[in-house]
Amino acid sequence: MTVTDTSAQTSPRPAILDGPALWPAQAHTPSVIGRQLVIERGEGSYVHTTDGRRLFDGTAGLWHANVGHAHPELAEAAYEQMKQLETYHIFARFTNDKALALGERLASIAPIERAKVILNSGGSDAIDVACKLARRHWQREGRTSKKIILSREFAYHGLHAYGTSIAGLEFNREGYGTESLVPETARVPLHDADAVARAIAEIGAENIAAIVTEPVQGTGGVNPPEPGYLEAVQRLARENDILLILDEVITGFGRTGTMFAAERYGVEPDLVTFAKGVTSGYAPLGGVLVSPRIWEPFYVDSPDTPIFRHGATYAGHATAAAVALKHLDILDRDRLVPRVVELEALLSTELTALAERTPAVVDVRVAGLLGGISLADHLSAEKVADELIELGFISRPLRGNTLQLSPPFIISDDELTSYVAAIGQAITTEENR
Repeated sequence: MTVTDTSAQTSPRPAILDGPALWPAQAHTPSVIGRQLVIERGEGSYVHTTDGRRLFDGTAGLWHANVGHAHPELAEAAYEQMKQLETYHIFARFTNDKALALGERLASIAPIERAKVILNSGGSDAIDVACKLARRHWQREGRTSKKIILSREFAYHGLHAYGTSIAGLEFNREGYGTESLVPETARVPLHDADAVARAIAEIGAENIAAIVTEPVQGTGGVNPPEPGYLEAVQRLARENDILLILDEVITGFGRTGTMFAAERYGVEPDLVTFAKGVTSGYAPLGGVLVSPRIWEPFYVDSPDTPIFRHGATYAGHATAAAVALKHLDILDRDRLVPRVVELEALLSTELTALAERTPAVVDVRVAGLLGGISLADHLSAEKVADELIELGFISRPLRGNTLQLSPPFIISDDELTSYVAAIGQAITTEENR
């Protein structure tokens, strides 16, 4: 790391840090330059750094490494597909066999009957497409005032233009010269279905295109829905002719103990966004599951049928689709989704015990293999996460002074118990500094 000398300037300014050329994501850059952990290798639930550390990956990367790292079957699937065809686009008359096969496979397990599948490159792409499609639906219906997208306090929906606009984390919308990059957005409080009803009444159902929500909020602090909340939101959406979009980018493909969280919570959405767990992060892939109510008008056999202008260069990428197909095979063969149900019980027991013996833990939340530990204000989740690194474990600080737990599905009972014990040790160490 080098430092630019600014001492000759008449008005002294802070030094400009000149670290690696790669701009770190989601970072206060001066806080991480010189401290970055460079991951060079993975094996199962562990990753290795260039400075010789072996770390238990308690967050599965960014919520996605569900079958662990360096799985040979997924590497082989990508290799074999690339030898045959790396990819071919799916625009107009063209498609490729792996994209078609993945579409059928996803439709067969979707929480929407007779779903169509839009494929793209990731979760942020999927949110942009879903919100655009919701608006396109109502414009096509002739109900042109229905433009506003409602989202929840503390929500995270990626960082493309639409995801930034509907974010419930204020810091993700700040600094762009406007309250919302896409103006027709509004937010409602966390867990409060009555507030959703009031917002609909105040804005007018005739002006609202969709409500979008994560079944379990991730980046916002690992917030499972309070009992009855999602059902109430679904009822309000139906009563007011508002589309319901479930953002299952984190929760899809087994993370909550069912293939989709919609099944766990009894929700029947109009649109579902997915990414991350569809390939366990082995290839960039995301998409949208679309209900017949929305897709059928675009499939009418008529020259007047409208076109929905979606699509990207790597939509339906053949290699990504091949990896996804093999990944879904592994989930089924190794019974990893039922395994999540078993792990949830253990995680809940361990976190409850941690909270009982550790006063600095003010709340714990669990849904499937998702956990959140909220710490007392005198502690810093970021510093506790740093201490965990020294103990050989990865967690991640989230909003609300919360530690994230979302390990791979292949974690053993002993590894899960050790992980929670290490968190307790890290908390104690920070308290005693």
